[in-house]
Amino acid sequence: MTRAAPGLDAACRALARGQAVIVPNPSPMTYGLVATSASAVNAVKGRPLDQPVAVSLHDQAEWQRVAPALDLPGELQPMIAALLRERLSLLVPVREAARLPAWARSAVQDDHVAVFSGWWAPLAPLWDRFPRLYGSSANRTGQPPVTSAADVASRLGARVPMIDGDALRDPRRVHTASTIVRVTPDGSLRPHRRGAQDAASGLDLDAYIARLASIEVGDRTQDDEQRQGGTGR
Repeated sequence: MTRAAPGLDAACRALARGQAVIVPNPSPMTYGLVATSASAVNAVKGRPLDQPVAVSLHDQAEWQRVAPALDLPGELQPMIAALLRERLSLLVPVREAARLPAWARSAVQDDHVAVFSGWWAPLAPLWDRFPRLYGSSANRTGQPPVTSAADVASRLGARVPMIDGDALRDPRRVHTASTIVRVTPDGSLRPHRRGAQDAASGLDLDAYIARLASIEVGDRTQDDEQRQGGTGR
């Protein structure tokens, strides 16, 4: 990029102060809400402050701290990293929540930890500066996720700092929240919520899950290539 997305610097300052901020995702995903604490995300969404919130495993060091607590054979853990590169949200089984790093325990419910990877090249300074981020869709509970900067302003107002990423997205596409996939201890994949990724695939849900199950763990997205030795996933 030749210039930062509008609001990027201000968003980083807000995150450092403990505020939640609204960030764009690549099409066809909606805008997201991230913060350095689960309670900051929940406050904006208008739900109980102690409600579990997914964590972003975009930082290689944090991934290595979380991986030993997962209730998966070690040889299956690279599959999780590959699925995160698909920008899916995952529910991954954990052996004991107490074995997770303290910051990730806020993402555990029903013996599963909710994880995603939000790293996106246009916002690299934010994701690389903050290795521990909680995230959810940018909306108040019960309302649809926001799909544009104007949508953010009309529904959340100016009280939540926002990075305007409309110029980086495709307004012709239908935007929706990410697909959520539940992983079983034997590595099987189960659909939990339909969303942007399966809709964009052009496949029916069973075929999409089958494609995910056969994904090559060495696959790399364009974002991975652009990182050029960053924190990694």
